[in-house]
Amino acid sequence: MISKAFAGFALFAALSSSFFAPAQLLAPPTKPLEYSQAPDPTPCTFQYSSADEPYLVTLRENYALNDIVAGKTTDLDKARTLCTWVHNRWVHDGHVRAKKPDPLSILKDADLGHNFQCIEYSIVLSGVLTAMGMPARAVYLKTADSETRREGAGHAVTEVWLRDQQKWVMLDGQWDAVPFLNNEPVNLIELQKALAANDPGLRIETASNTRTKTYFNWLNPYLYYFDTVLDNRFGVKTQPSGIMLVPLGAKCPTVFQRDTPIRRMRYTNSVTTFYSRPVDFMAGEANKPHAPEGSGSY
Repeated sequence: MISKAFAGFALFAALSSSFFAPAQLLAPPTKPLEYSQAPDPTPCTFQYSSADEPYLVTLRENYALNDIVAGKTTDLDKARTLCTWVHNRWVHDGHVRAKKPDPLSILKDADLGHNFQCIEYSIVLSGVLTAMGMPARAVYLKTADSETRREGAGHAVTEVWLRDQQKWVMLDGQWDAVPFLNNEPVNLIELQKALAANDPGLRIETASNTRTKTYFNWLNPYLYYFDTVLDNRFGVKTQPSGIMLVPLGAKCPTVFQRDTPIRRMRYTNSVTTFYSRPVDFMAGEANKPHAPEGSGSY
């Protein structure tokens, strides 16, 4: 048994700086990737923490998260504000990883002047969002040639469940970027489709100096394989298992960057399975009213 955050490192990162090098040599997909809409026959159980988990209470109180989002009335506004806050905690350094990969430890080291790579942004942002009552998860992106590439095959972002919109939305703490399509926030699948179609309605919102075109050109090669841990709880010991969303017809990768085995991974082509409603897996939520079917759960 190991911690949730470390499980994310062990499963989805190479535990080396090469994981986070720029991925600019591979041409991005020129058409939207295809997935199954049908759920997998075997159910997939995700786990998320509630905001009253003691670890998250400490995180929320130690960093005055309520004050940071004061005046923000929607989940989206709160998420965007927290994305910017996490972005400003340290300067990105793709060659340094955290010794203790959990939000409180990373923030403590950042307060002491330490800098980290993209995965730490995704972990901390997932933690602070969950601490504010918005279930979130780190999602690890991989290029189509991630098995044979020597370096630069991955990036890490965050997806958050917006209860008031009943959908998953992608945020990038490293870049302080929240993608939008026709003024609506998008998840990774929607983003990949829009980029492949060169949709003119695609843009980002940021409080930093990130440029939309620069960001999307940099990110696009990574939008092929997506994986995350199944147990996204904080402050508990968890089993290091995950799920990877694979495009229809694509190979299920079993090695990352030539020499790092991918173990304890479930593979799926189903966006319905990968984008399951997180509230269905949280204590006390099962009997609450759900939004109507077709309301955009992913």
